[in-house]
Amino acid sequence: MKLIPKSVAEMVAVGLLPYPVKSIEEHKGGLINHTFKIVTKNDSDPNFLLQKVNSYIFKDVDLLQSNIRIVTDYIRNELDKQSLPNLNRRVLSPGCILSNGECKSYYWDHDCDYWRLYEYIEDSKTYNSIPNNDMAFKGGVTLASFHKTLLGFPKDKLPDIIPNFHNLKKRIESLMVKIKDDKFGRVTNAKKEIEFINDNIDEYVKLHEILTSTNIPKRVIHQDPKFNNILFDLNDNPLCMVDLDTVMVGHLYSDIGDAIRTGANSTVEDNPDLNQTNFIFEIYQSYINGYLSIAKDFITLNELHSIYISPLIMTYEQSIRFLSDYINGDKYYKYKTEYPDHNLVRAKNQIRLFEQMVLNREKLKDTVIKFDPSFF
Repeated sequence: MKLIPKSVAEMVAVGLLPYPVKSIEEHKGGLINHTFKIVTKNDSDPNFLLQKVNSYIFKDVDLLQSNIRIVTDYIRNELDKQSLPNLNRRVLSPGCILSNGECKSYYWDHDCDYWRLYEYIEDSKTYNSIPNNDMAFKGGVTLASFHKTLLGFPKDKLPDIIPNFHNLKKRIESLMVKIKDDKFGRVTNAKKEIEFINDNIDEYVKLHEILTSTNIPKRVIHQDPKFNNILFDLNDNPLCMVDLDTVMVGHLYSDIGDAIRTGANSTVEDNPDLNQTNFIFEIYQSYINGYLSIAKDFITLNELHSIYISPLIMTYEQSIRFLSDYINGDKYYKYKTEYPDHNLVRAKNQIRLFEQMVLNREKLKDTVIKFDPSFF
């Protein structure tokens, strides 16, 4: 219990959680939010995940929780129309925190931190990396199914929780301000990485503008579809996508590209040995084949044509995000930044991955061409 924050112990002690608690354990994973598993005393009661919301990133917790509620309600309703069993295993179920006798979507503690609950999905697991091509295919199917389920969601009912989240031009502008200010004296340590960003600005800003033009539809997407945000059962059957904080309106290419960025890296994204960072083309190929086996029913030709370049754009963007956070004193990824140069190492890793993707650029195209022979 010594690792359990005082606020969590107090929530249990004063009965804010919906059922009596047997034990609490840290639930590791993710770069943003701090999470604990709550095991309840009675076998008939559900267990929970208790999560501290990173309020540095999510400024409007009411809006955050409202977005999650309406998205999960919509998914549940769509799946129910298909008469699918075990809906509580196929979509997240936000829990209830008791406050003054009322059910609240979050608890605000004395340290001004926000806490929320989800029902824990038993007999489930996640993978921090994609173990093989078959699982990559399943990952692609799961993301496409998520997109397909949300096709009819009213986009005007889903406000942006983080404006300009994948706006590459805004990310670059923000980085340049941080470089100019250099408040933490770190720019000198990142000269090569800054040079890489500058060398690629013109090409990738232009590509981003093309891929976000009016010719490509906006859709409700996940915005953080890394592989460990897919929940599997114990037989490796996909259950649902989790970590729905950033579900917003956007473009398919950013979800696909980000999934490949995180899934087709041969090592963890903070490995300081860059020689171990390589792009696994076969994982990309299997993931795209899985994705398009479902998405072929709704994807437009312009969206299809955006797929092959999407990993490059999203890896370039993520190198900017890690580098920007490093220069700015590790604010965004503070929870999982363990040493002073951690985010600089992450940025170097992304740059190396980007360079490996460039070497495979023609093969990335070829994977997509078979779904549209007129492509190129």
